[in-house]
Amino acid sequence: MGAYYDEIEIEDMAWDDEKRVYHYPCPCGDRFEISRKQLKNYEDIATCPSCSLIIRVVYDPLDFEDDPDSEEEDPGSEETEATDDSDSEAFEDAMEKLQISA
Repeated sequence: MGAYYDEIEIEDMAWDDEKRVYHYPCPCGDRFEISRKQLKNYEDIATCPSCSLIIRVVYDPLDFEDDPDSEEEDPGSEETEATDDSDSEAFEDAMEKLQISA
C-alpha cells in the first residue's frame, strides 16, 4: 500500500455514534473514518470517502478485543430478531397441529 497521509492516535479521533465510526478531519473537507469492527479485526487504515488519502490509526488492538459484535449490527437487525420469534411461534403451532397416521 502507498504512503499514509498521517498517523493519528485513536484518542485524537472522535466517535460518531450515529454512523458508528471514529472520524478525523481530512484536508479535502470530508473526514477519515474507521469502525470499531475494523479496529477489532486489527485493521488500522482509516479512509476518506471523498478522496484517496488514508491515515494509519495508532491504537492498542487489545482495547477492542472484547467488543461485542452486536455493536456493529445495523439498527434494522432488531426487526430480523422479531421475525425470527414469530417464525418460531409459527413452527410450534404447526407442530401442535401435526398428525401422523400409521
